[in-house]
Amino acid sequence: MRHIAVIGAGITGVTTAYALATRGYAVTVIDRHNYAAMETSFANGGQLSASNAEVWNSWTTILKGAKWMLKTDAPLLLNPAPGWHKYSWLAEFIGQIRNYRRNTIETARLAIEARQHLFAIAEHEGIDFDHEQRGILHVYYNRPSFIAAHKVTRLLAEAGLERKPVSPREIREIEPALRGDYYGGFFTPSDSTGDIHKFTRGLAIACKRHGVRFIHGAQVTDFHYGSPGMEISYTQACGELEVTDRLVVDGVVICAGIGSRSLAAKLGDRVNIYPVKGYSITVDLHNAGSRAAAPWVSLLDDQAKIVTSRLGTTRLRVAGTAEFNGANLDIRADRIRPLVEWTARQFPGIDTDRITPWAGLRPMMPGMMPRLGRGRRPGVFYNTGHGHLGWTLSGATAEMVAETIGAELPAEPQLIQAAE
Repeated sequence: MRHIAVIGAGITGVTTAYALATRGYAVTVIDRHNYAAMETSFANGGQLSASNAEVWNSWTTILKGAKWMLKTDAPLLLNPAPGWHKYSWLAEFIGQIRNYRRNTIETARLAIEARQHLFAIAEHEGIDFDHEQRGILHVYYNRPSFIAAHKVTRLLAEAGLERKPVSPREIREIEPALRGDYYGGFFTPSDSTGDIHKFTRGLAIACKRHGVRFIHGAQVTDFHYGSPGMEISYTQACGELEVTDRLVVDGVVICAGIGSRSLAAKLGDRVNIYPVKGYSITVDLHNAGSRAAAPWVSLLDDQAKIVTSRLGTTRLRVAGTAEFNGANLDIRADRIRPLVEWTARQFPGIDTDRITPWAGLRPMMPGMMPRLGRGRRPGVFYNTGHGHLGWTLSGATAEMVAETIGAELPAEPQLIQAAE
């Protein structure tokens, strides 16, 4: 039986481990945290959103970013301090504007495919993750933004996604809790929401049932090729000491979020991921009035770049913003405040006195497409760089990478050779 290591126990790492284990591989997952889903897969916006597949590579994004540069509460914030990686990444981001149309359509296709895999896994493994299949509603305050959204809708339609325009009256019929004054909106009935942390943790438990081994609290330090296979060196804390250990495998899949860039460099590959920070608040709906005032349909306010997801009866997740500030996980009050104020403005019946703030680092490639498939060296594979759509795309990309590994490193090489 082939032995594959997966580096990273976030949503992409755990879905990859599951896809490999159910194909007959021995799988070991290595992660630097003590549990699965403790970084970007901890408290994101909660949307499984093919309707949000539009890539950010456009001159509109560039112009908005420049306008917002000095506004600390802006939806998109760039720290202007010098930094080679940041500005070289932005240069590549601009260079990818030419691929905006193609990448948007391809991302939407992946998102539609991924749904079926994730839903099937959740049903088969009995994973409860506060899943709500009520669609996602995008709202717009003026005609220009609504017309621009029409263009995006046409691209999504090419990918096979139904997203229909709705009037202000229809917006309130879809989600009666909304109180804003809107020009119009778009509704995607097939999109849904849930708790990514609960899903990933539940899937990690299922992986263990399928024989997957997890090595937690471990930092991968190096890779060495030998005979047979590859040797992975990693360190773990043992009391006050740091102990080095090794794992010999036939192949490795890098699913390490923003850490994928440095690991890829050790393997001779360039994976140009930049950490783009996002913030969220989880509102505790601790009284009947708040629960009644909170929306059940997931929302995306295009102007504020804020999304919502209802997580069961007692929680509302509100998330947004994009901050280019390096690998910085500081939770800034001036970035959390707009989320709280937006919630109070849109849903005045919700008490926002009990919130849990969070920040995570989206692993973004310049073209907003994940890095998938083979690396330069034999036995090296990637499933990383999903940006703001990690959960949305993970079911499809895990299957794609597992199929690639199956073609290069069949799970049972001796049996296949005997059959030949």
